[in-house]
Amino acid sequence: MPHTLIVGYGNVLRGDDGAGFLVAELLRERIRDPEIQILSQQQLLPELMEPISRVARVIFIDASVSGRAGKFQRIPLRPAPACARFTHHATPESLLAGAQSLYGHTPEATLYTIPGRFFETGEELTPSVRRAVNELAATLEVELAVRPSRGA
Repeated sequence: MPHTLIVGYGNVLRGDDGAGFLVAELLRERIRDPEIQILSQQQLLPELMEPISRVARVIFIDASVSGRAGKFQRIPLRPAPACARFTHHATPESLLAGAQSLYGHTPEATLYTIPGRFFETGEELTPSVRRAVNELAATLEVELAVRPSRGA
């Protein structure tokens, strides 16, 4: 069972919206640790609640429509309030709440956002978002490499 789950999500056919998906793809190429599971998703789905419930830590990575392009932001997460309901759009917070409600466990959770500027049809990232994707992938690669081993 992995210790850490990374979920990068976004639509790679909508310009900068694919930033989270692409960070996960880069990390999958660079990290070969069986304690780290990396998923690239077009969107968040309720099916993620079960794997989220099995880890000690989950990292979500997504594009954002607000913020300074070329930078990424780290946001600690908490489960959504118990009254939250699912619609066609799941959020990291609602998945955490569902993991707790259905499986009895909510891991430590963090959301990294990469502000974008171009969300129209197209597969290219803007240069500032491409830099932020590479910077976040490198940052997480280092951070995850120094993660203390279990039982230490």
